[in-house]
Amino acid sequence: MRDEEWVKTLEDGRKVKFIYQELPEDGAFITAQIGGNEVVYSVVLTKARNPLSHEDVESHFKGELSKK
Repeated sequence: MRDEEWVKTLEDGRKVKFIYQELPEDGAFITAQIGGNEVVYSVVLTKARNPLSHEDVESHFKGELSKK
């Protein structure tokens, strides 16, 4: 199983920490946390088609991260 975390700077300057953890039976736990903020978005995917790329994980939170 794979566990990864990385930080990306959005166009508006906010930093977001992403976490990706593979789960058994093709599941995944993904998280996006906006830096300097207590807001954390977390999702459990039951059919993730692992492994997911950084782009796959980031695009899952695109709508939430576009809100300010």
